[in-house]
Amino acid sequence: MTQESARSPVQAFRSRAGRLVALSSGDVYLAYGRFTRLEPGPVEAMPLREDSPLRTTLYPYREKAASPADMLYHYEKILVEQEIMEDTILPGTVLRLPKVYGPCGDADFATVYRYRRHPHWRWTHGYVENVAAAIVLATVHPQAAGRVFNIGEEWTPTVEERLAMLPISTMPEDDSGSLDFRQDMVYDTQRIRVELGYQEIVEYAEGIQRTIDSLRKHK
Repeated sequence: MTQESARSPVQAFRSRAGRLVALSSGDVYLAYGRFTRLEPGPVEAMPLREDSPLRTTLYPYREKAASPADMLYHYEKILVEQEIMEDTILPGTVLRLPKVYGPCGDADFATVYRYRRHPHWRWTHGYVENVAAAIVLATVHPQAAGRVFNIGEEWTPTVEERLAMLPISTMPEDDSGSLDFRQDMVYDTQRIRVELGYQEIVEYAEGIQRTIDSLRKHK
């Protein structure tokens, strides 16, 4: 999550491991800074590719930190990626994860229901088992060394299209006005599909249904 937490495993496994795989996030992109209004400027073009511009303002959640001891104060995946990819001895791989959902994790689909006032907004998601499969593939595939990959669904539905497959919810909407929904967060996930042969192991509709079933069982 932080630069220091990335530096430690690099030092520990240098010359002891074949490669270090780091889980990053789409919040490294400049588009995320525009979406959260952390950075001023025009809407970034979609989809986001691995070489799309990154944020220039660091520590995106520092204002939410309770104190300098809070992890959010030091959270910065851009610095994590730099620590992993710039080491000259230990090869690294970076995976930029989407919004992950699935049983027990994000079974309430808060990231969809809260934004239903913005039906045309898009944010790349990923069913938990599919994301796990991508992590495994990038870990064992030799061609993943030294590469950065976006992870997530091949096609990103709108909020409206996601809601069409979900039960009605009374979850409160996000009406804070702090986010700029003109800015989509759509990831291009072709690189891992072409270079490593990645394919989802659970179809979209099946993943949605499993997540809904988990929520109903929990309730």
